[in-house]
Amino acid sequence: MIAQTDRLSLRRFTIDDLPLLVELDSDPEVMRYLTGGRPTPAETVRREVLPAILRDYLRFPGFGKWAAIERSSGAFIGWFALKPAAAGPAVTGPAGAGTASGVVNGRGGRLAITEVELGYRLRRASWGRGYASEGARALLRMAFDHPTVDRVFAETMAVNVASRRVMEAAGLRLARCFHLQWDDPIEGVEHGEVEYEVRRVDWAAHAAAASGTRTMPVARIPPAVEGNRPH
Repeated sequence: MIAQTDRLSLRRFTIDDLPLLVELDSDPEVMRYLTGGRPTPAETVRREVLPAILRDYLRFPGFGKWAAIERSSGAFIGWFALKPAAAGPAVTGPAGAGTASGVVNGRGGRLAITEVELGYRLRRASWGRGYASEGARALLRMAFDHPTVDRVFAETMAVNVASRRVMEAAGLRLARCFHLQWDDPIEGVEHGEVEYEVRRVDWAAHAAAASGTRTMPVARIPPAVEGNRPH
């Protein structure tokens, strides 16, 4: 088990979870703001999606995509993810070694992960119950437990109001609006994309306010439907 909240447990995926991932990506409503409602083919999940998830546990220790389990029932409700997005130089170490906050660069040096992307995708039956924001807050705590992480961000389509509310409830704030070029655009893409973020100093202040305690300023490390855009 990776983490627990009041109602959720997060664990690593295994090869036995293939049917769960296929089912999740087969719901047109779940995939609405990702593919326009087209399901991910089961063969793609088997050959590409699940192997990539398992591979990333080794590539990026302490980060990845985790299965979300409802504690009261033991039911799979979806997944949450922290995906490394930027890295800078850190300490040196033996090739082949990883740390909880870094990845080997191939020359014996470890790259410190400074930015991570928050992602989530939940089954439709779990929508509207606060699970997405509950899991997202847990992942923010996990992200900032890594001493080199300075920024967590999440992206979605501008028209995905439900996902934007999750980001705001978790403590992220709107950072920018932008447009991308898509080979096969889906409905709503003309309104653009949005990026939300929270930085370490802001998260520390938010956590201190929530607990009613005071903290010393945290030094900033320079950067070297309920689902959002990341796959």
